[in-house]
Amino acid sequence: MAAQGRGGNVAVVVGLALLLCVLLQADVVESAVFNVGDRSGWSFNTNSWPAGKRFKAGDVLVFKYDATAHDVVAVSAAGYKSCAKPAKGAKVYKSGADRVTLARGTNYFICSIPGHCQAGMKIAVTAA
Repeated sequence: MAAQGRGGNVAVVVGLALLLCVLLQADVVESAVFNVGDRSGWSFNTNSWPAGKRFKAGDVLVFKYDATAHDVVAVSAAGYKSCAKPAKGAKVYKSGADRVTLARGTNYFICSIPGHCQAGMKIAVTAA
């Protein structure tokens, strides 16, 4: 009789361990998708768009814009602050419907068309 009790306990422990793995996996896989600028899209004065939002590493930003007039460039903090033209090798997006996965820490993006970044077409997004 005692052997049956131990087998039942093992089954419960294994079941709980499997449930915990599923819950942890769901948390890791689940990422949010954010449309930058909401309905307005990636445009001028977007720099305040991230305020009040919570981002996690792995979340996806969708930049929607007129590809004939704008772009999206991942830059450093210095590039963000100065609206400097990005260095060679910087990731430049030009599709008009770009999807960018956030890395942990602060992610910086600007439009590199002259004058656009200075007009607020830039965002800094911090992902936990």
